[in-house]
Amino acid sequence: MSGKTASVTARIEPEIKKQAEDILEKLGVPVSVLIDTLYRQIIMTNSIPYSFSVTEIPTQDTMTDEKFNQIMKRGLDLAKAGKGLDVDEAFEKINQNI
Repeated sequence: MSGKTASVTARIEPEIKKQAEDILEKLGVPVSVLIDTLYRQIIMTNSIPYSFSVTEIPTQDTMTDEKFNQIMKRGLDLAKAGKGLDVDEAFEKINQNI
């Protein structure tokens, strides 16, 4: 087999890159070895070697009126009790979990 001469370029967020590379360094695995291994697994399995899934988020269309009203009442009760978040805090929490 010939030597490694091809390059792979990807754009990712700098902090994601740093965190991942810090972990790989602790494991003693160079990024190039990880990418090579990933590509080999793709070839061997003819697929991506891990699963992608989308968590189903309940919407009003997928629940009964009773369940929807129960959720709305709980939210209203929390807001009346002052236990809710303001809009900025809520979006900050959402963005942290994305």
